[in-house]
Amino acid sequence: MAPLTRAALAASLLLAAPLVAQEGPGRTLRLVFGAEPTAPVPTLTRGLTQNNDVASLLFLPLAAPGPSLSTVGEAGFEPRLARSWHRRDSLTIAFDLDPRARWHDGRPVTAADVLFTFERARNPKLAPSLALLLGRIASVTAEGDRRVVVRFTERYPEQFYDATFHLGILPAHLLAGVPPDSLAASPFLRAPVGSGAYRWVRLVPGQFTELEAVPGFFLGRPGVDRIVIRYATDPSARLNLLLGGEIDALDFLVPPLDNLQLVGEHPELRVVHAPSLSYGYVLFNHRDPADTSRPHPLLADRDVRRALVLAIDREAITRAIFGTYAVVPIGPASQLVPVQPARALAARGDLAEAQRLLAAAGWVDADGDGIRERDGRPLALTLSYPTSSAPRRLASQALAEQWRRAGVAITLEPLEFAAYGPKFIGRRFDLAFQGATQDPTPSALAQSWSCAGRSGTNYGGYCNPRVDSLLARARTARDPRPLWNEAVGTIDGDAPALFLYAQANVLAVARRFDEIVLRPTSWWSDVWRWRVRAAAR
Repeated sequence: MAPLTRAALAASLLLAAPLVAQEGPGRTLRLVFGAEPTAPVPTLTRGLTQNNDVASLLFLPLAAPGPSLSTVGEAGFEPRLARSWHRRDSLTIAFDLDPRARWHDGRPVTAADVLFTFERARNPKLAPSLALLLGRIASVTAEGDRRVVVRFTERYPEQFYDATFHLGILPAHLLAGVPPDSLAASPFLRAPVGSGAYRWVRLVPGQFTELEAVPGFFLGRPGVDRIVIRYATDPSARLNLLLGGEIDALDFLVPPLDNLQLVGEHPELRVVHAPSLSYGYVLFNHRDPADTSRPHPLLADRDVRRALVLAIDREAITRAIFGTYAVVPIGPASQLVPVQPARALAARGDLAEAQRLLAAAGWVDADGDGIRERDGRPLALTLSYPTSSAPRRLASQALAEQWRRAGVAITLEPLEFAAYGPKFIGRRFDLAFQGATQDPTPSALAQSWSCAGRSGTNYGGYCNPRVDSLLARARTARDPRPLWNEAVGTIDGDAPALFLYAQANVLAVARRFDEIVLRPTSWWSDVWRWRVRAAAR
C-alpha cells in the first residue's frame, strides 16, 4: 500500500452512506485500549492517547478541522460549540456559540466557559505545552453570554486553528473554584462533565470505562448509544478479545501482519485503513537520567546519535513489521503532516559511516569483546519500551541486534505502561521507544522538538535554536512549507531520535456498524456519527 495523502484521507474519512436516525437496542460499541484513561480532561491529558481519545468523546472544541485537515484559514473547519464565526480584522476573530450546546448536567455552555478554559490552558505552570501553542493569542474576551472574541498578537495563517484545535472547553461553573494545581486531584477527574456526544457513566479501575450517549446532543442524535472501553496491555490479548467477539473494533491492527489473515477468517469483521498522524521513534535522552541537570554522558554527542541512526537499516525493520502499511519518515513527520524535506540520514543505514563516527568520537573496541568503550566505559545503553505496543515490542529486538553489530550494547527494558509512562515523563531513560500522534501541522513540532518545548513535552531535551527560529518564521510566512521542510530536515540531521516508522491505521470493525467516520486527530471522536445496521439492532 502506498502512503495515503490528504486527498485520499478525505475519501477514507466517510466509509459509507449518509446518516439516518435509528431506533432499537444493540447500539453498544465495545472497544479496548492499551492503557486506562486516567486523566481524560483537557489541559491534563499529557498527550497520552487513551486520555485524548476519551476526552474527545466528552468535550467539544469551538470548531474542528474538516476532512482535508487543513490548518490554514478557517474555510475547512466544521462547527462544534461555535455555531458561526466572523473575522473583524487581521488580528481578531469573533465566535458565536451555539445556543443549543449544554453541559452534561444541563447547564448551557457560555462564553464564561471559553474564557475560563483559555485562562487555564495559557497557564504555563498548569499546561506548559498548551501555553506554548497558544502563545500568539493576545486575549480572549466575552461579549455577552454567547460571543467570544479572540485577538492575536500578530497576523499569521493558522490563527483560526490555534483558537479552536488545541483544547476542548471546560465547565467554569464546576471548576472555577478548583485551584489550577489541584485539578488533577479533584473529584471532577473521576467523573468529568463535558459537552460532547457522550457523558461519563463510570470507570471501574483496571477493568473498563463506560460512556453513554446524550439523547438530546445538539449536533445530532448519536447512532451508538453506549461505549464500553476495556483495557489490555498485551496486544495479543486485545486481538483475542476482537476475535472472540468481546469487542467490536480494534485500531492499529498491524503489526503483526498475520493479524490480517486472522481477522479475514471472521466474516463478521471487516478491515479498513486510513492514513494516520502517528509515527514511532526511539528518543535519545540528551540529559543524564541520574541527574537531569547534567548532559547525557553518551547521547549529548551529536555524532554518537547520528551513528546510532546510521547503524540501523530502518527500511528493512519497518517493512518486516508493517509490510506496506508504513514508511520510514524523515524526521518527526507522520504520513499526514505536509512536509517534504531532504533526507539527512539514510533510511537503509550506513554501518561503515556509523563505525567511523563512533571511532572518531573515541569509542573503540580495545579488548575485542565486540563492544566499544572509551576511557574504560562501555558504549552501553538501555532501551525502554511499553509492552502494550506491538510494533515497539517487535522492533526493539531487531534494533538491539543491529546496534550490537556497530559495537553498542543494548539492554532491553520492557515495561507495563503504568511503569513506562512515569519513567518517560520523568526523563529517567537512555533510549525510550515512543509512539506519537501529531497535530496536523508542522507548527506543533515546537511542543516536542524545540528549545521552548523543554518545559513541556520535549522529554528528550533536544535544543537547536535554528529549529526554533525556522518554526517561528514559518508561523507568519505566506508560504510556510520551505521553512517547515528546513526545520524538519534540520531535526532529522541532528538525530535527537531514531525516526523508525510512520504508519497507517489498519482497523478491524464489526460489520454491524455502518457510516464509519474516522478522524485521524482522534480516531473515535466521531463515533456518534456511526450507525448500526437494522438487522443487527
